[in-house]
Amino acid sequence: MKKLIIISGPSCAGKTPLLEAAGKACSCLSKGSRKLVIYNDRSPRPGEKEGVDYFFRARKEILRLKKVPGFMVMNVRGDLQALDTTDLLRQLKLSNVVFEGNTYMAGKLLRLPELKRARVLSLFISPLSLEELREIRSKLGAKGLDRYIRELMFAKLLRRAIRQGRTLDETALRDLRRRARCALKEIKEAPSYDHVIPNHDGEDSDNWEGIPVGDARRTINAFLSILGGKSSVDSEKWPEKLPF
Repeated sequence: MKKLIIISGPSCAGKTPLLEAAGKACSCLSKGSRKLVIYNDRSPRPGEKEGVDYFFRARKEILRLKKVPGFMVMNVRGDLQALDTTDLLRQLKLSNVVFEGNTYMAGKLLRLPELKRARVLSLFISPLSLEELREIRSKLGAKGLDRYIRELMFAKLLRRAIRQGRTLDETALRDLRRRARCALKEIKEAPSYDHVIPNHDGEDSDNWEGIPVGDARRTINAFLSILGGKSSVDSEKWPEKLPF
């Protein structure tokens, strides 16, 4: 069985531009791996493609997948999503597979009994480092940290939505707030991953464009080093007992 590479983190942490940039920089990733595409009941965002970003399906169709053997169906920040584990295992017999996506589905994959025989490399993209989170918690307290993360991620999500040219009606804003509220809970899943890469340049940042700079560049280089079996000074391993 080949390798499963999991890239996860909160919404707008920078997972998608990281994978796109890494694929351009490393032919072994773009040509030697398949992207795991899951099902989603939401509408495509500007630029998203059917069968590339998601399989976009009606909610009732995804609900029917609960009865199909091998499918994992779950609510993810208000979206109903599904993953075909039978197809995943089939793909892993042929090539490496990359899952880039939410922490809820990634967590299911990390605990999937059928993957115990597979080689799994898991990376968590965090909007803040462990040291930064520890300091914010010590100065603002638990509630202050939660508020800080919510405001930080909402600002990122809002900028991304504007960049994508999305209509920001009340429904869209509710979705952004929901994603921001989930961020701290998702960050607390980071100890389950092999590597944590702190990255301030989320999907809202211009630093991924053209020649990547700033944290975007460091995140790409860290990911490529880890992918090549090397260590990186820009990655962390978080303890099970977090200081926040």
